[in-house]
Amino acid sequence: MCRHFFLLFLSLSFSRSWAQGYQPDKVNPKAITFYEEAIRQLEDERYQLGIQLLKKSVQLDSNFADALLSLAGVYGQLKKYDSSIQWYERVRLIDSNYFAPYGLPYSINLAGKGDFASALQAVNRFLTTPRLNDKSKRSGLYRKSCYEFALNYAKENPDSTYTFSPENLGDSVNTNSSEYYPTVTINDSLLVFTRREGGRENFIETAFRGNGFTRWRTIPGNLNEEPKKGAISVSQDGDWLLFAAMFPDQGYRSFDIYISYATPEGWSEPENLGPAVNSEFWDTAPSLSPDKKTLYFTSSRPGGFGGSDLYFSNRLANGKWSEAENMGPIINTPGDEMAPFIHADNQTLYFTSTGWPGYGGSDLFIARKNSEGKWGKPQNLGYPINTIENEGMMAVAANGITAYYSSDRSDSRGGMDLYRFTLRKDLQPFKTFYLKGKIKDQLTGKALPSVVELTVNNNRKTWMRVQTDEQANYFITLPAGNDYTLTVNRKGYLFYSELFQLSTQIPDSIYRKDISLQPIRLNASLTFSNIQFASNSFTLPEAAKIELDKLIALLNDNLTLRIEIGGHTDNTGLAESNRILSENRAKSIAQYLIDNTIAPTRLTWKGYGSSRPIADNSTEKGKALNRRTSFTITGL
Repeated sequence: MCRHFFLLFLSLSFSRSWAQGYQPDKVNPKAITFYEEAIRQLEDERYQLGIQLLKKSVQLDSNFADALLSLAGVYGQLKKYDSSIQWYERVRLIDSNYFAPYGLPYSINLAGKGDFASALQAVNRFLTTPRLNDKSKRSGLYRKSCYEFALNYAKENPDSTYTFSPENLGDSVNTNSSEYYPTVTINDSLLVFTRREGGRENFIETAFRGNGFTRWRTIPGNLNEEPKKGAISVSQDGDWLLFAAMFPDQGYRSFDIYISYATPEGWSEPENLGPAVNSEFWDTAPSLSPDKKTLYFTSSRPGGFGGSDLYFSNRLANGKWSEAENMGPIINTPGDEMAPFIHADNQTLYFTSTGWPGYGGSDLFIARKNSEGKWGKPQNLGYPINTIENEGMMAVAANGITAYYSSDRSDSRGGMDLYRFTLRKDLQPFKTFYLKGKIKDQLTGKALPSVVELTVNNNRKTWMRVQTDEQANYFITLPAGNDYTLTVNRKGYLFYSELFQLSTQIPDSIYRKDISLQPIRLNASLTFSNIQFASNSFTLPEAAKIELDKLIALLNDNLTLRIEIGGHTDNTGLAESNRILSENRAKSIAQYLIDNTIAPTRLTWKGYGSSRPIADNSTEKGKALNRRTSFTITGL
């Protein structure tokens, strides 16, 4: 990875050698006076005044190459690449030999505006300059590799339909201070970020209202009392804040990761995540998976692959965190990996790196988790999302389309501002919805803290498993692209199950679902939501085993329980044929239970055909409801 550096030519010497075209000893003396004053202003970072003075110098002497080069340098630092290029090219017209050593910064500005082909030509010319020192050669070769990467990336990832047009989030969010490290809740209701003000960092929040934002406010409570803070992240459900800070008389010598919980009285007192996560080195940039089971973060602790690496820690059943683990060489490099963001789909990770090939500085990358839970090779997000500058942390909304990041673009209110933009399609995660609600007793309405589990139908792997809070509230994400079975389990109750088919259809609104559990009692009945036999078939579908395994667990936990498996059809076809088909389906379910150690004496099965409809058979929707299998408790 190439490292970007600013080039302000503020200390050029008139005593250097030069070619015939440019003669410093013949520069207008008054132009030199303006030039020297401009340099003093630029050294004090008074850039606009310095530019004005340099332009006055050039007006007095249009061949004053050193003033022209300084203008090119300062415009480059201000990222006004077109202007920088124009001033460099004026010097080249005056004296190409005098210009030759400046071919490298000229190429950098060409790359800054996205003209990587011209940048490559320019740096190749620069590398032929006689008597280049080793440092200049190394810098030139670094830049050459960056430009070649950019051209190869564009060739391998053509997308003429994509337009990158970041939108400044406006005065409700941004100020003349720097804003960065944005994160959003899954329903896009809350944006949380860090702002640097007067030598300290503060945590800020704003709420979404339509297409805009409410006016920012400092996060309430005492989280901002400590000035030594950094990256902040909000959990997908908005109930946890994780952040990096260095509180006095707390932690392990350097920046540590802390957590604060939402309470009716506000955010709780921050808690250090402890020695399993934190070290005596720099630990920062937390990002929590949507199921709150895995924490990703950056650490500079020794034993990694580079200066800063990405680590993860798993939340254990007792609420503590497992020993942090390095994410390994598939993610980490000898450079710096930082600013992880795990999307709500729980399988797409964005982060920055200086070690993977890119455009210069730190670039943004994406890595995806496969069906085995292994991370794939990171992919550069490409130009123009990545540039020759250092890119910072990026967050992506649950819709998988809108991304938020910080940048000091030309329309910045000052320093770094927060922007949003549409992410290129091949870089988008799965669109993700959320489902939240409360678990309660069907008879009494009492809250029932329970375990909520989401299983992928096609491979029967658990996608997410969460424990409700003490008030029995749950929050679970549903990425599009797969069919899922949602199950809820609690001892003493029948399990609950529901099918979510997101492989072929995307629901408009799955946001809240309160679930009632049936106590285990005589004649309690449950209809399987996920057992969908093929037409005229009684072969048990693979996905059916998700629910049947829950039934096996229920029977194993309640060893005296006896059940009847019932099969039902709609009224299409002959009644006797339907009865036989429904009985065979019920029997195939019973056989699966028997094959998995459930005693046959605990089971009966019966086919009811179309004799017990639960919906109107005159509609397709009603017929679908009537085609079902269920079980009923017949003995305790």
